Amino acid sequence: MTIAIDIGNTDVVVGFYAQEWKHIFRVPSNLEMEAAEYEKRLRVFLLEENVPVPTIKRVILSSVVPDLTPIVLEVFNNFYEGNIQIVDGELLERLSLGNIDPYELGSDLAANAVGAFERFKEGVIVVDFGTALTFTSVNQSGEILGVAIAPGVRTAMKSLSSNTARLPEIPLEIPSKVLGNNTVEAMQSGIMQGYVGMVRHMVNQMKIEMRGNPKVIATGGLSFIFKPLHDLFAEMDVNLTLDGLRVMLDRLK
Repeated sequence: MTIAIDIGNTDVVVGFYAQEWKHIFRVPSNLEMEAAEYEKRLRVFLLEENVPVPTIKRVILSSVVPDLTPIVLEVFNNFYEGNIQIVDGELLERLSLGNIDPYELGSDLAANAVGAFERFKEGVIVVDFGTALTFTSVNQSGEILGVAIAPGVRTAMKSLSSNTARLPEIPLEIPSKVLGNNTVEAMQSGIMQGYVGMVRHMVNQMKIEMRGNPKVIATGGLSFIFKPLHDLFAEMDVNLTLDGLRVMLDRLK
């Protein structure tokens, strides 16, 4: 069994892979939580899901929260005696992902690119609806051509609510029309409908710059909210980052 760990700004996600993703453990990324609490929650999950720890053969970890990395490593070192592969610039350099600087590229974006190219074996654009909204382009040789990053929709919504005294927090729902008749509808329209337009524009521009018609794949938990964009995607897979991490391990054999 392979374990892939994705430490993100919002959640720590742990996937257990045996021919397919059998179990997914998710816990909020919390710098105030000690390793013992993370381990307690993980062990309860393993017990409830009946995951046999001795069958774990490989572990790979990607992190965009450096301060959480040693905490999560401490957890897994307590019950896994093997080497934990950490995705860093040196590893990305070995994977030959193109001319992009491997020491500046986010490990999650690299995993998205590797997972998407492995899926389609052709040019692809990955749209990740996470804490940040990211667009990663990959050419027909599996090389990363470039990345675009914007605030994630939840981040944008929270920023608008917290920095504006009279605007409330609102649910992440796409209104049926652009012209809002109250404050909530107006915010939903401006942000949610606005993001629909931004994603379409960014994908179209990337296709022009890539000079082709690459596949487009969406990932991130919020991707399923944007139903008006679903026709844009050849596939939607919330486990794409985990899958890319697994493929990285395979390539390093």
